Formats: sequence, C-alpha cells, structure tokens
Amino acid sequence: MITQNLARHIALLRIGRPSLHTTTAFFKTQARVLSIPLCMVVANGSAGASTANTTFNVTANVVSSCQISATALTFGTYTGAQTDATSTITATCTDTTAYTIGVSAGLGTGATVTNRYMNGPSVDVLAYAVYRDSARTNSWGTTIGTDTVSGTGNGGAQAITVYGRLAAGQLPVPGAYSDTLTATITY
Repeated sequence: MITQNLARHIALLRIGRPSLHTTTAFFKTQARVLSIPLCMVVANGSAGASTANTTFNVTANVVSSCQISATALTFGTYTGAQTDATSTITATCTDTTAYTIGVSAGLGTGATVTNRYMNGPSVDVLAYAVYRDSARTNSWGTTIGTDTVSGTGNGGAQAITVYGRLAAGQLPVPGAYSDTLTATITY
C-alpha cells in the first residue's frame, strides 16, 4: 500500500507540480504509516529477551583416604662388613588426615620386628634390621604408638625414609638373599 501511494505521488510529480503543501502532507502521512510497523517490530523483538533465574546447590562429601607405596630396600653386595641402605615409603592422604605407618616382620624364618631375616640358599638366613630414624636406634614395627611412624596428610605425597642395616660379621652361604616386608598405613 505504501509503495503504491509513493508510485502514484511520483507520477503526479512528473505530470505536473503539486503544491509544496500536498507533497509535505503526503510524506508526513507515509512517515506515520511507516513508523507504526517499526515500533511494532521493536516491541516484538524485545519480548523474546526476557530472562528468569534460579539457584541450585552443589555439594560433595570428602572422606578420609590414604594410599601407600614403597621402593625396594637394596643392600647390594654384602662382604661381612656393616652395610646400611635406605628405602622410601610414600604416603598420600587427604588433607588433615592423621595416619600411622607400620612395617611387618617380613617372611624370613623366625623373624620379628626387631630381628628380621632374609632367606637364602639352603636354610641359611641373613639378619637385618629396619629403623625409623637415621641413627638406626628405633626399630620399625607394627604397634601403633610404640614402633610406628605417625604423620598428618596434606593432600600430597609425603616421603618417609626407611633406614636399613645389615650387621657386621655374618658369614652365611654365598648366594642371593631376600625378604618381603609389608608397610601398612592406618588412618
């Protein structure tokens, strides 16, 4: 409809000159007609931009936990002289989790936490000891509060040194000797 009116007015301009008043009135009318749909478009465009909000909780429950690993305690070649070696037990516990680590007597024949033995060829054994301190005076055992190591987790890996010693003067049958210890973490 607007296009037809505009075309008609242009045709009138070609034929003769309508008055300035007629031309101004025509364009004002057309401007009013054009402005109504434009307002409707703006109103309709903003109607879809409404929003609504909600909140929701996010929860978790962290339980105390620990993991433990250890490296081998390797004395190497024993020649009858006192031989020292170290190993590392790694404890990884949740932050602020108290723990204790005990070390078993091992599988050697007749072993205790103060007298450990590696089994070798035939029925021979090689005596050794495992300690909690570098001076090698405090045996490492399994009785919590007596001969274990205590700590508090920090959420990361914590290394604890195991101090081992082969006493001097042992002369068993030559060959390979071994034992297996179990480190247990209680938390």
